Formats: sequence, structure tokens, C-alpha cells
Amino acid sequence: MSEVRFFGTAEPGVPGTTAPWVRTRLRTAPGTAFWLALLVALTACLAAAFPRAVDRYEDAGLRRAAEQARPDRTSVEVFAPPPSPMLTPHEQEDVLRPALLAGQYAQVRAEVPRALVLDPDQSTYGVRTTLDLAVPDPWLPRPTGKPTEVTLVAQAGLGAHASVARGRLPRAARNVTAAAPELEAAVTAETAKSLHIKVGSVLHVPAKAGALPVRVTGIVTPHDPHGAYWSTRSILRTPALIREPAPSVDMHWLGALLIAPEGAPALLATPGRPERYWQLAPSEESLRARDTPALQSALASLEAGPALRKVRLRIDGPVTELTEITGQTDILTDLDEVLLTYRRVRASVAPLVAVGAVGTGAVAVVVLLMAGGLTADRRRGELALLRARGASLRGLTGRLFAETAVVAVPAGALGLAAALVAVPEGRFRYALAAAAAVIAVTCAALPLRAAAAHRVVRVHTGREDVSAVRPSRRRTVAELTLLVLAAAAVESLRRRGTSGASDDLVSLAPVLVGVIAALVLVRLYPLPLRGLARPAARLRGALAHLSLARAGRTSASAVLPLLALLTALTTAAFGGSVLAGVREARDHASLLAVGADARVDTATPLPSGLPDRLRRSPGVSGLSAVSVTDNAMPLNGAASLPLVGVHPADYAALSSRTDIGAFAAARLRAGSGGGTTPALASTATARTYGTRPFRVLLPDGSSLTVRITTVVERTPAVLGSDFLVVDREALSPAQARPTTLLLTGQGLEGSALRKAAPKAASVHLRSEERARYVGSPLQTGAEGVYATAVAAGTGYAVLALLLSLLRAAPERTALLARLRTMGLTRAAGRRLLILESLPQAILAALGGTLTGWATIRLLSPGIDLTAIAVPTGETASAEAQLRTDALSLAIPAAAVLLLAVAMGIGQAWWSGRRGSVRELRAGDAR
Repeated sequence: MSEVRFFGTAEPGVPGTTAPWVRTRLRTAPGTAFWLALLVALTACLAAAFPRAVDRYEDAGLRRAAEQARPDRTSVEVFAPPPSPMLTPHEQEDVLRPALLAGQYAQVRAEVPRALVLDPDQSTYGVRTTLDLAVPDPWLPRPTGKPTEVTLVAQAGLGAHASVARGRLPRAARNVTAAAPELEAAVTAETAKSLHIKVGSVLHVPAKAGALPVRVTGIVTPHDPHGAYWSTRSILRTPALIREPAPSVDMHWLGALLIAPEGAPALLATPGRPERYWQLAPSEESLRARDTPALQSALASLEAGPALRKVRLRIDGPVTELTEITGQTDILTDLDEVLLTYRRVRASVAPLVAVGAVGTGAVAVVVLLMAGGLTADRRRGELALLRARGASLRGLTGRLFAETAVVAVPAGALGLAAALVAVPEGRFRYALAAAAAVIAVTCAALPLRAAAAHRVVRVHTGREDVSAVRPSRRRTVAELTLLVLAAAAVESLRRRGTSGASDDLVSLAPVLVGVIAALVLVRLYPLPLRGLARPAARLRGALAHLSLARAGRTSASAVLPLLALLTALTTAAFGGSVLAGVREARDHASLLAVGADARVDTATPLPSGLPDRLRRSPGVSGLSAVSVTDNAMPLNGAASLPLVGVHPADYAALSSRTDIGAFAAARLRAGSGGGTTPALASTATARTYGTRPFRVLLPDGSSLTVRITTVVERTPAVLGSDFLVVDREALSPAQARPTTLLLTGQGLEGSALRKAAPKAASVHLRSEERARYVGSPLQTGAEGVYATAVAAGTGYAVLALLLSLLRAAPERTALLARLRTMGLTRAAGRRLLILESLPQAILAALGGTLTGWATIRLLSPGIDLTAIAVPTGETASAEAQLRTDALSLAIPAAAVLLLAVAMGIGQAWWSGRRGSVRELRAGDAR
């Protein structure tokens, strides 16, 4: 351990007494060591927790995306063509037997790339018919007279994934052939209910030689109906009512009969063309956002790459002319599309989070540097004396590094451990690197500051205040370089936006703008002080002149505190505006999705007394009843479009209150001139039909001649971009009856509205729609991390201001003590300290406010908040732009001013308690 020698007490020829340097320093200033350790631990904890928090919400977002996509899109399906007709009947039967399928299933799983982790519980295999088979049994339901159709499925693992509600599971002999006289099957409870099937029912499935009886031996209930086993092909658990293609109106039921895997060879007797399949379900718990590139590569290899060739070789064997005729094994999945959509959203969210993280990180680095600078300034005399008595610069900086490392390394390790406990998920190496960076900056701050200040051996130094020191050429060149970098970053962000930006310069743009503002303000800071000094000197009191003189004597190194404050205020303003823009975008998107504060829809006309009942409901302040016809057909148009019949006054008031397509009610009232009805139309509709009159055919056979008189982008009653709105009085009585109610008001209750509405009506509330937007882990996680980053940046800014004031605290205390011996009162002392700290505080507050405002105005054209504000599929309906938030600008600036005033009052009170005698004693350490 480094040692320090005490001089002046040893006899000639006797070595001086030595003591360990680090231990001596820690014993001399335990409070300083404690607060430094606390700062390092907190900073290391935040730095280490950030990458793990990002990993956590990104992983949760990917799992939610896979969950919402449902197994029919995320499962990987491997299917082989029907057995070749060139094989003998016995060979065709052997191809479908479960023993061979199980071996091939193991081989397929072995060829899956390691990046795709499978869920063995939900993965399965089997044989199924590819053509639906019509069952002629008359007791099966026939909605329009067409017979029910079934698909026969022999899927492995039925007993492990379902419980028997009635009867038993189906059985089959081990040597079943295509000539089997009968099959046993099971159905799910939903299939049995919809198709009127009971235990013992016999369905006669078409076969090549007449009919194949299939006896239902059991009704099963799925253990996990939404898992991949049952939902990759949902027809296994839930029958479907199939509608025939237009213009036919016929419908028929389609269900699944679950047979034993040993009975699969019997499917060769049906015209269903049975195929083998292997169903691979990915493990959602193992999905991680950082693995998406490797997972996409694995899926590409399975769908059309080396993995597909290996699977084909395992199942089909070597490629021959016969396999080219009969077909080869194929692999299909939509998981790659799910991953691609997720990566697009993630790429849109990540730059916004990076802006907040970089801003907070910059402020934290400045605070750590300020802490080292504060210690170096406090110990300036000590270090200058050591240099004068022969200490080398390397030895001095090494000792300073050692004493800082003894405190910083354990504190950083403690902060890292706290981060690992607080955020258990995420990559460890990034957290370790972040904590190590904090420790490195802390350990280097004091030695580097001391090396810069004591490079030349000197005891006395000249004035270093901001008014006396002239900027050097090196400083001018550095400031111009930063100006060029900031301008390039801002221009890059404005041109390209945050999406697709791959370099870190874009994320540094708000920080660089704050840096330039800090450097400019430090250069301009002496000018107003000089301008106010002369008028203040003419005043009767000495406080104003003295406070301005003291403010002008601020150290030239005050650029660091000002940089920290401006960067924090800029980041806080930028972050607050981002969060405010997200809130506004969600409010706007929910309003567009509903059209009002509440909406009641039915496919048929509403009861005549319902509007009056709902008007009297609690919280309802306005109601507009409209009739919506989705299939109005313009006679000279190629496609139908929605036509809305409204009461002009009510609907105009609704449009004005919601600010969706506001218009004047008088322009929509039906007139009698030539039988033409004025209409309000969307921009797309007006572009198609123009302003000439045209006829519109309605579903009830009536027609209406309309002329577009008003054009708006949107309207509350219709969610799409094509619509016509007319006066309800111009419609026939049948078409004029309301089908939709649009309500406005505060505190609307969904339960009360649903209770009053008919059972067939759908009730949508804007508040419920708004709440749905915050359910995405990716978006809410990014929003939370950004809010935390802004809060942390604000806290570090406050700490920077405290360090700046503490740096001058001993000198201020000594000044107050001297002035009190000259008759200065305590109240005047408080005013002096407040007036002295106000110029810097006002400079930081005004500069931070203006810088934040300018940064938002400069960067807003390139920032789109849509990805973080609303769900992916609804981004087109929201206007998520970055706007200035007044509170985000005003609150941090006001906090800086209040803190500066509070610090001045507190320091004056504390120095008054201690008294003046102690401060005036010569030789005391301050």
C-alpha cells in the first residue's frame, strides 16, 4: 500500500515516520468516502440495471407478440405428401404407422437448428386427411341443407392432452389395414355440442368401397385448449360453420374426428388423401429479443435452406424422378413474419429509449467528474505542497487513484449486485460492463483533475474566475468541433428520423445540443454581469454590488455544473415531451377508434326509446343517434361505401366536441332544390365522385341523389377513409332508423351502458380502448425505462447543483464570517448568498428551458412516437408527433431556482449557528 512520510520530527540520520496513504486519507475524511461510495453504488446500480431492464421488456414484448399471434401462426408444420401410388398397399400402410412416424419425428427434431427451442409438451405428429369428407347421416345439423363435413385426424398424445368427459378414448389394433370394417373416434365437447354427437353415435364416412363407419367412443375436454397441440389446427377442438363463396348463401358444418394413431392406415380407404405431419411448437418461454436474428436464420433454413434439405433426406430419402412427381416434404410457418413485425416495432422504440439513456448517462458522467473535481479543488493546497516537496506527478496520481479505487470498487460491486437482484432477467456481461465503466470514470476523475492542475509545480496561482480567464485556442477548436457534431446529429435526425438510424450520433443529438448551449452560455455569462455591475455600484446598499462581484468570481471550470444542468434539463424536457406526446397519441387513437366517449352499435335498428334512456344516464352530456349503412352502392362507382344518416345539429355538435371532422350543420340539412341531398364526404370519396350529383342505391331498394358539399378527413360514425354523411330526413323510414349511438361525457360507466343497451348491441368506451393501448410489454416497458431515465437525469442535475454550491461553500462561509465582524446582519447574509447563487441558477434555468424548447423544435420532424404509443396494427389511425410540453420545460427550471435559493438560505443558517470566531482562526482546515 502507498505510504506518506511526515517530515520535521526525526533526528538527523534517523528515518522519518511513515504511515499508509490510503488508510490515512480514509480516516481523515470518512464522510467524503461514504458519500462517494453512495454516489458510485447508486450510479453503478442504475447503469447495470438499464441494459437488463431493456432486455426484460424486449423479451416480454416478443413473448406477448408470439402469444397474440396464436399457435396457428407460430407453430412450424412439417408435412409430407400422401404415400406414393407406386408403392404396394402394404407399403403405403406401413408409411402411416405410428412407430415409423415417431422415429421420423425424432429425426425432424434433431435437424431443427439450435436457435429454435421447441416445446416438447405441445409438439406432436400424426396423420390427417387433406380433403374434407361429407357425411350423409341425416341426424347431423344442416343449416342450409348441405351435409356436415369432417376431417379424420390420427394425432399422437391425445390421452396426455385431454381428459375423458364421457365414454373412453378410441382404440385400434396394431395391424389395422385399409380394409378395416370400422374405426373408433373421439370428439371434443365443443364438437359434440355443435354437431349433436353423443357417445355411441356412428358417422358413415365416404370410402372407396361404400362407407366407412366411424363410431364415437368418447367425448374429451382439452387440458389447454389454446395451446399449440389443439390450436395449431383449431378445427381439432372447435367446429367451424363454413360459408360458401359468394354469390351462394349455403353454409355447412366442419368438424374433426380424432382416431387412434394405430388406425391411421385405415384412412387410405377414404378419398381424403391422408398426409403425414409433424407439428413443432416453439417454446415461448425461451424466446429472447436478442436471439431474433439467429431465430430468423433458423426459420429461413427450415423453410428453404440446408435444414429443409436434411429433413427431406430423413423423410423422403434421396431425390429421384418419382419424388419429383409425387412431391416432397415441406415446412411452413408464419413465425418469421411475427418476428419481422416485432423487430420493426422494436427498431422504432429503441432510438427513443437510447435518447433518454444517453442523456442520463451524460449527466451521470458529468456528476462523477464534478465529484472528482470537487475533491481536487478542496485538496489543492495539499497537493500543491506535495508537488513542491518533491512528489512526482505519476506517484501523486497513482496514490489518488488508489485511494479512490479502495472506495469505488466495493461500492460499484455493491451497486452491481443490487441491480442483479432488482432486475433478475437480462444479460450479465452488459450490466458488468456498465458498472465497470462507472467505476473507471470515478477512479480516473480525481487523478486526471489533479494531474491537469498540478502538472507544473507551483504554490500560488492567479485568478481563475470566469471574468478573468480568456478562452484558449484549444478550447475554441474543441467547441467548434462539438458544434459541427451537434449540427450533423440534428440534421441526420431531421432527415432520416429515428427509424433506421444505426449510428449513435442521433442518440447524442439532444446531449450535444445541451453541450453547445452550455459552452455558449459560459462564454456569454460575464457580459450581463459586467453590464449590471455599474448600475449596482450606484445603489446605496452593498449587497447587490457584492453579490454581482462574487458571481463574476465564479471559477472558470463552472462549465461542468452548467453542462450537467443544461443536459439534464434538455433531456428532462425532451423526455417529458415524449411522454406527453405518447399520452396525446393514445388519447387521439382511442377517440378515433370509438368516435366519441362511448359508442353503442347494432346490426339492426335500435329500440326507439333507447336514446332517451341513455341521455339520462350518469355522466352523459351529449348524444347523437345515427344510422349506418355499410353497403350503399353509388351507381357510377365500382365499390360500396358506408352511408351515415344523421341529425345535422346533433352530429355537428359531436364533431366539434371531439374535433373529428367538424362542419357547419347548415351545410348538411336536406333541401328541396331538384331533389339533391347535400352530403359530407371523406377526401378519398370526394376525389372519386367529385362535386357533381350522383345516385346511391341503398340495401332496401330505395335510392338517393347526393352532391358532396363538405369534405373532411374523418368522421366520428365511420372508422374507415371512405364514407358519405347525409341528413337522416332524406332517407326512407327504414333506412333512417338509428343503428348507432355516439355519446360524450365524463365518467361514463360501461356496466350501466351495457345494462341499458340491447343484448345484441356492442358497447365500446373510449376509456377502455385507451386502457388497452398500455398492455404491450414492449411499449409500456420502453415508456417506463424512459421515465426512469428522465427522473434519474433530473436527480443527477440536482446533485450537480449541490456539488457546485458545496464547492464554494467554505469560501462563502469565511466571507460571511468576515462580513459579520463588519456589521452584516444574518438577514443580509442570507440575501447575499441568495443573490450570489441566482445568476448561475437563472442562467441554467433559462438556458435549459430555451435549449429544451429548441431541441424539441429541431428534432420533432424526425421523431415518430407511433411505435411506442399505440399497438402495431393501429398505427395508421394515430398522429403521434413530438410536441413541446410546457410543464416538462417549466418544472425542472423552477426546481433549479428553488434549490439554489434553498441552498443559500441553508448555508447562511448553518454558518450563523457555527459562529464567526471558528471561521476566522488562521490555520483551520475548511
